[in-house]
Amino acid sequence: MTDLKITLLGTSGAIPTSQRNLISNAIIRDNELFIFDTGESIQQSMMKNKVGMNRPTHIFISHMHGDHILGLLGLIQTMSLLLRDKPLFVYGPSGISRFLKSNINIFNIKLNFKLIIKEINPGLIVKTQYYKIYAKKANHSILNYSYVFIESDRPGKFYVSKAKKLGIPEGPLWSKLQSGRSIRYNGKSIRPTDVMGKSRPGRKIGISGDTRPSKSLTRFFSSCDILIHESTFSNDQQDLAIERFHSTSTEAANVAKESSSTILILTHFSSRYNDVKLLEKQACKVHRNTIAGRDSMTFTVPYRDEKRLTKSYVLEQTSQ
Repeated sequence: MTDLKITLLGTSGAIPTSQRNLISNAIIRDNELFIFDTGESIQQSMMKNKVGMNRPTHIFISHMHGDHILGLLGLIQTMSLLLRDKPLFVYGPSGISRFLKSNINIFNIKLNFKLIIKEINPGLIVKTQYYKIYAKKANHSILNYSYVFIESDRPGKFYVSKAKKLGIPEGPLWSKLQSGRSIRYNGKSIRPTDVMGKSRPGRKIGISGDTRPSKSLTRFFSSCDILIHESTFSNDQQDLAIERFHSTSTEAANVAKESSSTILILTHFSSRYNDVKLLEKQACKVHRNTIAGRDSMTFTVPYRDEKRLTKSYVLEQTSQ
């Protein structure tokens, strides 16, 4: 089993509060780090939550508003001062390359590592044997990308009884079949499907960035295990949400419900809310498995076929 862990590094939108840093989310999969947006003070939050500064790292910026990107330059400088020696990949909308290169030059930041900046278009952004990351344009006041992280399907369950019935000895031949390769044994060709069940889905995480809800975005988030969606305003601020191209708690919940996402994590709260339980309560009326995110909330995401993902499962981890 490959662990997949999510940490909310910051949950505030536009203005930080005494309890909330600006927006940032981290996914760690098998020691590889994926950061979505980089609010100010992200370095401190990463240190506090033991995320690590020298992992293989990909950073995805949703849009060029300050609360989502102003922490990136400081993070890069901190990584360099800590003698990071691995390449750092940064993905984002048009303008991010000029922003980083000009400011690195202005502040005379000396990099110890290779910085790879990629200005993206909608579609497939990153592809490996183990996962894919897609971007989609969202509905905000400027160009904003929402992202989904999708693991590759895993091989089906290996049935020992079937392998033994075919007379296949335990050892390298079993390993080949489990890795998806056919073998020849006793003059017969044996396929993985002869001894294994159907492939099992990987995990899917959605991150909205700043956006108004839309049908196309709902389809993009289809069947997420975890959907991290902005909830800048409560329901009584619907007009303001429309004016500023943000979402209310209930609108985020509708996206989660209509996309058949399992768990909804609300985030990017307006600084007017000291207590965000009201927003959680509003969302829960539509999508029962909703949690109002808080800074430093950390939890692992199980495979669907191994453990049922529930709100109580997430909360049990975050209360430890």
